[in-house]
Amino acid sequence: MLKFLLLIIIFVLGACALTTERPKLEMSLAAAAFLAAKQADAQIKSPPDYRKAEFYYLKAKAMYKRKYFAKAKELAQLSQIHSERAEYTAIRKKALEQIK
Repeated sequence: MLKFLLLIIIFVLGACALTTERPKLEMSLAAAAFLAAKQADAQIKSPPDYRKAEFYYLKAKAMYKRKYFAKAKELAQLSQIHSERAEYTAIRKKALEQIK
């Protein structure tokens, strides 16, 4: 009886782990967007958005490591949004400086 109960517990826990999908795509997109913002010197030209992007990206990595995949996906998407905004602002400011 004890072996049967243990088998059921292992099966249920294993099934829960199999149904959770890892947000690999969202994490990759967030990392790429963050690197693009960094290469565009967003930390200098657009510090608020860059800081938010960095904060959300680091939190997403921590949540992913702790296996809180739903929260990691949400934070990765927020990081991507702020990274893209920071990159756009940095590129726009550089272009405006060259015109002057």
